Amino acid sequence: MGNMRGIYTNVNDIRKRVYAEIAKLSYDYKDGDLSKLPSIPYKIIPGEVSIYRDSVFLERAIVRERMRLAMGLSVRSATDQGAVNEGAEEAVKGEKYYEPPLINIIKFACHACPDNVVRVTDSCQGCLAHPCKETCPKKAITFKNGKSVIDESLCIKCGKCIDVCPYHAIMRLKRPCASACGMNAIKSDQYGRADIDYDKCVSCGMCLANCPFGAIADKAQIFQVIQAIRGEAPVYAAVAPSVSGQFGPKLTPEKLRPALKALGFADAIEVAIGADLCTIEEAKDFVKEVPAEKPFMATSCCPAWAAMAKKLFPQMSDNISMALTPMVLTARLIKKNHPGCKVAFIGPCAAKKLEAGRRTIRSDVDFVLTYEEVMGMFEAKDLDFDAIEPEDTMHGASADGRGFGIAGGVAQAVVNCIDEMYPGREVKVASAQGLDECKKLLMLAKAGKYNGFLLEGMACPGGCVAGAGTIQPIAKSTTSLNAHMKVSTNRHALQSDYQDILSGLEEGLFDTPEE
Repeated sequence: MGNMRGIYTNVNDIRKRVYAEIAKLSYDYKDGDLSKLPSIPYKIIPGEVSIYRDSVFLERAIVRERMRLAMGLSVRSATDQGAVNEGAEEAVKGEKYYEPPLINIIKFACHACPDNVVRVTDSCQGCLAHPCKETCPKKAITFKNGKSVIDESLCIKCGKCIDVCPYHAIMRLKRPCASACGMNAIKSDQYGRADIDYDKCVSCGMCLANCPFGAIADKAQIFQVIQAIRGEAPVYAAVAPSVSGQFGPKLTPEKLRPALKALGFADAIEVAIGADLCTIEEAKDFVKEVPAEKPFMATSCCPAWAAMAKKLFPQMSDNISMALTPMVLTARLIKKNHPGCKVAFIGPCAAKKLEAGRRTIRSDVDFVLTYEEVMGMFEAKDLDFDAIEPEDTMHGASADGRGFGIAGGVAQAVVNCIDEMYPGREVKVASAQGLDECKKLLMLAKAGKYNGFLLEGMACPGGCVAGAGTIQPIAKSTTSLNAHMKVSTNRHALQSDYQDILSGLEEGLFDTPEE
């Protein structure tokens, strides 16, 4: 699973073009005029012959729904009538928050993939031994014309035949979106198309990143951010640690700030600063509370992991650190230094959109954009990365703060911080990536296997560098991020240039609001 990630495909291309067109529309927007909206699908899918699917009409209909989602509007089914810009006047209001659900299936783009079916492929050699038939506990396998045939009505999907076939000629077909979902939230509707159970979904976006038909998309705020940029209040970009290398080799860390300013942001600040503050908070909490008050402590910065823990293990939700996430701490810091400004978090993550929409956090984080969406803004502005003059890199965060973007990085930062603050205090760590593995980690913690431990959970396999809104291959991003950590002048959170603002502890910077 996940081997499609980091390959630039038709799906990525269409997504980027939709984001670029919506960004252009917003940069040019005047006096409520959205009349250009209906012509965009014809620009993205020109001509009479379909490039990607059976029909050019279907392709344009799908692009229309992508455009609606990119503006934060609700997705429609094939039975809904109405123009593409229906309700768009609402979307262009800068204060509009996402209406749930955040992750959406464009039903008529869904391939209705087979879900957990065992199939015999052309590689079957009709061998004499018939191990598949001999091992099947339900007698579901017979031989016709010398080839193995599985009776679907008898098959219990145990996979024994798959394991014993000497030619690897039998395979299990699983829906890619369902395979990627660690919450088991994807089932089938009456037409066999994917359907999300929103009671289970934590908006990690792994289904979206793994659907080879591009049928799943999240809502975006591109239009609203650009409107805010064109408004009176300055908009600051708070950029997640996983940004290293995301926009390709030409946009080096030294060019990121000027590039974001060229989009209209007042300035860009790295969220690794907030990560340093979060590290110190979690380190203090851990030493104070484990094991005296709590058997173990879990990190709080991945919103999909925290949401999963609260949904599936409510009795253990007190064990999740109460420290505010790096995104929120950085946003509060920006607003403290620039009263009246707005903050747009730029990161890899679909679940951060949901976190920012929480009532208690709305006043801190105004907008959330993914790297993919920002790439659309760069395209809309036709920005030549070669021509950008490099500035100094962001702002004095520590290497450990930047390491939050990689699986294991959060726990490592906390361990290093505890080592500095409380020398000799041993901290045992267990970490998991991907919600399936995270679930197993919490099951063992519930059984008492991790008493005294610091647990780190990351919803995306690989950490934030593997988020649903990332652009680059995961291994490449990890290498870039490691290189960016090496050039940090400060190693640990306690050496952060922002030590002086830790006096903000008294001034309410770290207060966790009640929901």
